Amino acid sequence: MKIIWLGHGSFRIETEGQVLLIDPWLTGNPVLDEAHHEAAVEGATHILLTHVHFDHVVDVVSLCKKLGVPAVGQYDIMGYWTEQEGIETVGFNKGGTVALGDVKVSMVNAVHSSTFATPEGLRTGGTECGFMIEAEGHVIYVSGDTDIMADMAWMGDYYKPDIGILCAGGHFTMDMKKAAYAAKTYFDFKTVIPCHYKTFPILEQSAEDLVKGLPGVKVIEPEVMGTIEL
Repeated sequence: MKIIWLGHGSFRIETEGQVLLIDPWLTGNPVLDEAHHEAAVEGATHILLTHVHFDHVVDVVSLCKKLGVPAVGQYDIMGYWTEQEGIETVGFNKGGTVALGDVKVSMVNAVHSSTFATPEGLRTGGTECGFMIEAEGHVIYVSGDTDIMADMAWMGDYYKPDIGILCAGGHFTMDMKKAAYAAKTYFDFKTVIPCHYKTFPILEQSAEDLVKGLPGVKVIEPEVMGTIEL
């Protein structure tokens, strides 16, 4: 299994013959050089979307058309895109699980917001979510943008994820201290990868508090376009 950070909340996960792009943000991403855009998305099989804020959604439709791959996410926005954009989608909802080849993806709750801009003003694109991704004997919890929430208790107990990809930049989501609290309170991660940080000055720039808060857990500060093999 290979996990590659594309900066901010965007990831590329290569596993079980699938290449999953999570919230791929290319256009305007200040930490992903344009020279890396093609390599970031090459060979993608699916694009997973946690919510429709611009820094997660701006490239999704165009990439689906360019790469000929489906978008995977909440039923509401997937249905809208199928009708309005003509792209292939896999729409499901919280509590549901879909099979992407041999990879199982379950949608779980998150606490954030989810709107996108239209000529008529902001519109809601369903609600925010996270994912539990099961592959190669691992379960990855992709938190999406969220704060700590009580739902993490049952999510950790039921899915038992061993890898956490956690938003931790603060201001819009949990910060590093909160992410550490959530991880040690509700989960039993072996590996934690922070994201949604460093992108802008308003966000946290270091994972030091996450590392300090999770003794015994392998906390990996990802490098943009660097490969983490698990």
